[in-house]
Amino acid sequence: MNQGNPKALVDAFPLLSEELQQLLVQKGESELAAQVPGLAILERCRCGDDFCATFYVQPKPKGAYGPGHRNVSLEPQQGMLILDIVDDKIACVEVLYRDEIRRKLLVEFP
Repeated sequence: MNQGNPKALVDAFPLLSEELQQLLVQKGESELAAQVPGLAILERCRCGDDFCATFYVQPKPKGAYGPGHRNVSLEPQQGMLILDIVDDKIACVEVLYRDEIRRKLLVEFP
């Protein structure tokens, strides 16, 4: 695990960071959009699916998130983006069907 060396989302994926902010504002989630510049990738999902580029910006829970959890589905031009929100904080960014992000994520978090 790479949790000892988090990488700023805006540095690792500047275009994705910008896209997340724009999509959140469009969806009326401006408080979540304001969190995006401060997010740091702690770890990637290790499900092994070849379409998954999901990453965690809060420590991954053991099991389900529990109370205070909700999903925010965004509508990007490409792929799928779903945020896991816990107690009004972005915890996980589910990125699906975005090969360019997956390739870079696998290099950053082998």
